[in-house]
Amino acid sequence: MENVLVVDNHNAGRKKSALYRKSVIRFLFNNNVKFKNIPIEDLGLININDFDSIIAIGGDGTVNKLVPYLINTDKTLAIIPCGTANLLAAKLGVPTNIKKALKIIKNGNTTYIDTLKISDKDSILRIGLGYDADIISKTPQSLKNKFGYFAYFIAGIIFALRLKQKKYNISFDDKKLSVVATCIIVANAGNMYKNLFSISKNCKLNDGVMDVFVLKVKNPILFFIEFLQIIFNKKNSNSKAMYFQTSNLTIKNDFTNGHIDGEKTKFKDDIIINVVPKSIKVFKA
Repeated sequence: MENVLVVDNHNAGRKKSALYRKSVIRFLFNNNVKFKNIPIEDLGLININDFDSIIAIGGDGTVNKLVPYLINTDKTLAIIPCGTANLLAAKLGVPTNIKKALKIIKNGNTTYIDTLKISDKDSILRIGLGYDADIISKTPQSLKNKFGYFAYFIAGIIFALRLKQKKYNISFDDKKLSVVATCIIVANAGNMYKNLFSISKNCKLNDGVMDVFVLKVKNPILFFIEFLQIIFNKKNSNSKAMYFQTSNLTIKNDFTNGHIDGEKTKFKDDIIINVVPKSIKVFKA
């Protein structure tokens, strides 16, 4: 690292980012690294080509805002995780302990990871429709401020009691399907609840494919049984659920609410998803 852009989200981690920013700046000073520090809101005012590395201080939402600036460039992304979920950091083995996270940057181990192109948006983790979207986009901020990531678990129980089905027409690899589902998850990174569970052991950040899960059942008990089978990697396509991998996917759509990497999104047109293989360089443990 010779010239670093430090991007911080002052709202991340119950405003823990301000403390982490001081540690990052001290680290860069001590290692004689040239840098510039900006808030995430000023990202569009910066010429990203002036920097060889970017340090993101925040959560997955912060990283997601950086993704369009990094795809297919020679920039290296480092994450100082202090958001609610920090799923990408967890997948890369980057801990929330600031000293250990900085040590990973100092060690200099890097890798290339895939991203997803979702219509005109970029994603690094996953897209969710139905139940998954309700958990992410409708969990109150007050609940997240009080309980942190556990708030999503609480919301998951609540929303499971009022599941709604919707018809989806899906096409991939020259195949066409019509399903009535309560939840669709399309994942580049499959880890959930930090790194406690994963929707697939086969779901890797650099394998060139996305993992697709379709849950069909509306009964809360049957839904939880199928969902538990997914996160404990006992998934099988059957009348209640589907699982497959692909590099391209189209979901016929008519004004569907969902989320991309935890950010609430309203899809007005067909949802076209493609894997962009090994398109971002990142620091990893």
